[in-house]
Amino acid sequence: MTILGISAYHPDSSACIVQDGKLVAAVEEERFKRIKHWAGFPKEAIEYCITEANVSLSEVDYIAVGRNTRANLWRKGLFALKNNLGFGRIGDRLKNWGKIEGMAQILSNEFDTDIQTIIRKMVNIEHHNAHMASTFLVSPFENAAILSIDGFGDFVSTRSGTGKGNKINIFNNVFYPHSLGILYTAITQYLGFMSYGDEYKVMGLSSFGEPEFLEAFKDIVRFGNKKGFNLNLNYFAHHRGNPTYTWHNEYPVMRKVYSNLLTERFGPSRSNDEPITQKHNNVAASLQRLTEEVIFSLLNNLYEKTKSNKLCIAGGVGYNSVANGKIYDHTPFEEVYIPPASGDAGTAIGAAYYVYNIILENKRDFVMENAFWGPGFKNEEIETEIRKYFKSIKNSGLNIEKSNPDRLCKIIAQEIADGKIIGWFQGRMEWGPRALGNRSIIVDPRRKDMKDILNARIKKRESFRPFAPSILLEKTSEYFENSYPTPFMMKVFKIKQDKQKLIPAVTHVDGTGRLQTVKKEENTLYWTLIKEFENITGVPIILNTSFNENEPIVCTPEEAIDCFARTQMDILVMGNWIIRREKRL
Repeated sequence: MTILGISAYHPDSSACIVQDGKLVAAVEEERFKRIKHWAGFPKEAIEYCITEANVSLSEVDYIAVGRNTRANLWRKGLFALKNNLGFGRIGDRLKNWGKIEGMAQILSNEFDTDIQTIIRKMVNIEHHNAHMASTFLVSPFENAAILSIDGFGDFVSTRSGTGKGNKINIFNNVFYPHSLGILYTAITQYLGFMSYGDEYKVMGLSSFGEPEFLEAFKDIVRFGNKKGFNLNLNYFAHHRGNPTYTWHNEYPVMRKVYSNLLTERFGPSRSNDEPITQKHNNVAASLQRLTEEVIFSLLNNLYEKTKSNKLCIAGGVGYNSVANGKIYDHTPFEEVYIPPASGDAGTAIGAAYYVYNIILENKRDFVMENAFWGPGFKNEEIETEIRKYFKSIKNSGLNIEKSNPDRLCKIIAQEIADGKIIGWFQGRMEWGPRALGNRSIIVDPRRKDMKDILNARIKKRESFRPFAPSILLEKTSEYFENSYPTPFMMKVFKIKQDKQKLIPAVTHVDGTGRLQTVKKEENTLYWTLIKEFENITGVPIILNTSFNENEPIVCTPEEAIDCFARTQMDILVMGNWIIRREKRL
């Protein structure tokens, strides 16, 4: 039984493939197209997945799509009539729906497969059902409460329910135009961050402020009732006029989603080249606090319905790691599972498992314990790319050596301790937006200046944004106040007071860290590297950030070499190969 999962014509388009209930491969199209959040038809992701599974498209049993344009159709029509939407707005939506509906023809054309065969195999899964499936059906829980919360999908922004075995029951929905994701986007734009996906910047910025505007913000969203929450739509513009976002060269571009009332109430918005003031910090802090209060209200209501102490979360708002880390303190939930691709990319996996476990009623027998489902490369393939690079670049000022895994970790751990910046390229690429030890840039967390060095020399990004600590799972309780396993870097926890000065490069201004716990059985090489660093320094942590420079995370050896060459990393490690600059830039 082979199921191809697809998320298409939506930001973070992706594909996955499941065989006999086991995930074989999953990848976002952006990693191939090299355009962040790429939105369109994920041809190359599909090609990779079916190749990894050693099947052709015609041999796939089901094609599961994480969108269903027919879902909530009467609500869509009623909303259009009540709000007097013009034919242009409706036409734009129909155009996008048409792409989803016409996917069979595109698959037929791109993969030279009979269209009737594809139509018979295609199953459309409603967006938030796919989100819910993407977390619960691959979680370690037999029973759990489930919350799916994002911008919008198939006219729903929030859906809650419960999972038991291979069944999911829905309790409650929050429908368009009310959305916590849109609220966060609106204030993100107000603060001058206009690019799609910039919400995580505001989450980092919030730690520098105080929630000065919290009570005033509560006029923007009303919550606390059993139905969930409602936006005060007078502050918003996403539900009228042009589409919320458009695609230029398949990059999603957001239009302004807040109304003039927001600036009338809170003052002029910040332009993207304007300095960030304490007021901006406080606006960010107020937004984050309000978001947390809404989420905790939803979760406490959900707990009252389920009485389960286990929780599964999905959706774009599921990336709010600051809120996620506080769930244990503000709700009765004791165990929380969030998959590595909580956002829209994850609906590819959700759609595939929805078909396999719910529609086909197969028993669950897969738990997603790691995120390494993308392309991997053998040492021989890496060597070919290295030699190709050395032929094209004369007098490169680089030297190269080959090692073995045990010696490699000892060597690189010492280089990290000596203050070197390492590009670390190993195994299969991560699924989801976080680098988790296979496509990472790694440095010493003990150096207070390392955050500024990375931002200036490599990442070229805002100075207020924090970096993450990767810590040996068994040492978590020594450094963090909450030691719950966090393998996908989805939760922020408080670093113990006496440890904060030991690891200043990964300690945020509020004394927290967005940690990744590393289990030996899940990534032996990365665990060994951190262990060797501990043997040298006494600290079982390294600073981990994504291997990229204002681009999607590198996928191939060629991209890793290119990123290394144009930035100021000191050492590139790919497989067993070590490439050093002879002189530090």
